Amino acid sequence: MYNPILNFLRNSGEFPARIRRRHRIFWTDPEAENVRNSKMDAGLPLEQWMEGPHWQRKLSNKYNAREFAKLNGCRVPDLYWKGRHIDDIDFASLPDQYVIRPTIGKCSKGVYVLDNGLNLFDQKRYTPEMIKHNLKQDLTNRPDLEFLFEEFVRTEDGGYAVPNDFKFLCFNGEVAAIVVIDRVSPQVGYSHFYDEHWNKLKKLHYLYPGKKEPDQPACFQEMLKQAKTLSKVYGIFVRIDFFATDKGPVFGEFTPTPAKGKNFTAEGKKLLLEYWDKYCNGLI
Repeated sequence: MYNPILNFLRNSGEFPARIRRRHRIFWTDPEAENVRNSKMDAGLPLEQWMEGPHWQRKLSNKYNAREFAKLNGCRVPDLYWKGRHIDDIDFASLPDQYVIRPTIGKCSKGVYVLDNGLNLFDQKRYTPEMIKHNLKQDLTNRPDLEFLFEEFVRTEDGGYAVPNDFKFLCFNGEVAAIVVIDRVSPQVGYSHFYDEHWNKLKKLHYLYPGKKEPDQPACFQEMLKQAKTLSKVYGIFVRIDFFATDKGPVFGEFTPTPAKGKNFTAEGKKLLLEYWDKYCNGLI
């Protein structure tokens, strides 16, 4: 049941206020969508990526984000198709397992994790015609949207399952914490919290109550190194997501305003504010 007092306490304080301020500055700008949807690719020099105020907004476009990760030496899922002309998709050429992601969005909305037509996120089966219909509906609301048809990355043991999210909370090359989410669906999962040495931390966020502790992935050190590299170039606070796969760490996405600062515990707000003041002092 909704408790307004509890909700106020969870979402008050300096850290949530900074996230809300950043969100306001980033996305109320009339040029915000033009910046986010700037056409970028890994062949462009870093200086061109960093042109313009709050250039990091370009990386909230998931295609740009994967290109930026490639530019900085990270693995990304194979890309089978990208675009918005849905009738051009050749479903017969796709493998049995693949993922569909919109280039703009949050909370995994509009994401399909498909295994022989079964979407593992909602446990429903979809034909190509059903997928086309749904994607076209999404385009009516967001004409600037595109879709990525990507590799369904396998787990470290080579299986196909909804992969764990390894979410690195980073400040200019420093990792404050890692949130590991054993995800069942976009809104259901189990979370655990670690420092960069895989020491367990107190609960930092109220979403996704924990269950059985996950194992440290075999590729963790490489993943940590890549997160720090990306964070240093990004410059300001950001959450960087990875997957642990049979190919090693694979980049997921950047999130500059996670949960818009909501639902962090007192411990989480304190830790993240300390890192912000130490490593990103005075930065948005």
